[in-house]
Amino acid sequence: MTDVIVVGAGPTGLLLAGDLAEAGVAVTVLERRDGRVSNLSRAFGVHARTLEQLDARGLADRLVATGTPVRRIRLFGGVEVDLGALPSRFPYLLVTPQYNVENLLLERAVEAGARIVHEAEAVGLDQDGDGVTVTTRDASYRAAYAIGTDGFHSAVRRLLGQPFPGRSVLKSIMLADVRLAEAPAETLTVNGVGDAFAFIAPFGDGYHRIFAWDRRPVGEDVPLALAEVRDVTRRALGSDFGMHDPRWLSRFHSDERQVPAYRVGRVFLAGDAAHVHSPAGGQGMNTGLQDAANLSWRLVSGLRGAPDGLLDGYHTERHPVGRAVLRSSGTLIRAAMLRSRPARALRTFMARSALAIPRIRTRLLGEISGIGVAYPRPPGTHPLVGTRAPDLPLTTGNRLYEALRGGHFLLLTSTDHPTLPAHIPTATPTTTPPAPFTLIRPDAYIAWAAQTPTTLTTPQ
Repeated sequence: MTDVIVVGAGPTGLLLAGDLAEAGVAVTVLERRDGRVSNLSRAFGVHARTLEQLDARGLADRLVATGTPVRRIRLFGGVEVDLGALPSRFPYLLVTPQYNVENLLLERAVEAGARIVHEAEAVGLDQDGDGVTVTTRDASYRAAYAIGTDGFHSAVRRLLGQPFPGRSVLKSIMLADVRLAEAPAETLTVNGVGDAFAFIAPFGDGYHRIFAWDRRPVGEDVPLALAEVRDVTRRALGSDFGMHDPRWLSRFHSDERQVPAYRVGRVFLAGDAAHVHSPAGGQGMNTGLQDAANLSWRLVSGLRGAPDGLLDGYHTERHPVGRAVLRSSGTLIRAAMLRSRPARALRTFMARSALAIPRIRTRLLGEISGIGVAYPRPPGTHPLVGTRAPDLPLTTGNRLYEALRGGHFLLLTSTDHPTLPAHIPTATPTTTPPAPFTLIRPDAYIAWAAQTPTTLTTPQ
């Protein structure tokens, strides 16, 4: 019997599989697709907090080399968000296609020993007090836990009987991969004028991905033609940049949905299987990868005998984050779609006014980048508990996030103390630590902080 079954080999599932395999957990990934990584992915942006999570796995620098860092994002009406002020090693949005992320995560998972089974569609799921059985058309797999990371049309979610409440926000969003005769002035180009919206991002191979939307209704079964994409892009951006030679054209729906429970017994949902929302803000893949970072260390601890409540913490922490992303991305897309000229002018004025206020600007940057995400702390615990750990330099010459590689807890302290648990690695920062004794979780959040170590407890 394998320890964990992951259903779905997208970015979320592959990050989970790599984390588990590196921790010595026997993990099997079931993927209904064949072994090819598609270049038709929708995600293009990797935010700072996701890059920090990848840095803690030794992957960030390799991914950055595949893309283009964008430090300023222009939104509707010329409103600009400056990411350069982020307190991170990655003060930008990295523009790189999703398949670059998948390739890195797949390579890591396989090298760590994860078993990937392709053309394995989940058609049955049963669980009891001892484990979970996932059935495909050809075989059955038994494990202690299972995770559904199989996307919007999740078979695991359906087999669990979990509802997916929400609604369709935009219908008939156009996707096109095209060449451009002239490059846009900005790496990311985006604008909405009420009746039309368009977004352009580079693939890095000479092609650009176009997202476009037209308020005028179009049947879902109507084939998408390049002329339609050109028309909407010109209306939204003032130019179609001479787009030509499309290699792919398609339509899709944008929904806002979230499951009520991220955990059902021994089965968990993550990524698009748990939540979907509009593409505004580029949060989809990022939120899923951060789901995986939160869940993987909990599963490892659970398999090693940690209390069951530790696994419940995944829903407690990540469900509110998913709900917040639905709200923020929904607000952005609705703002971009405002129809009347006075409403759009008011939107632009209010956005610029809000961004001029430092506190609001910091909060917005934290939400967009993920840097500002914090988890609820138990009553009576230190105020730092649940907050993001800063990437401090250490006396060993490396950084905190480098020291976290391997998926373990780490105790930051500059003071020797006889009661320090022997099984927890320690490190000393070269600058003042957040607290005299600060325990860092494997996902780079603060688990515990205090003036003395006498109350320190952590999963073995």
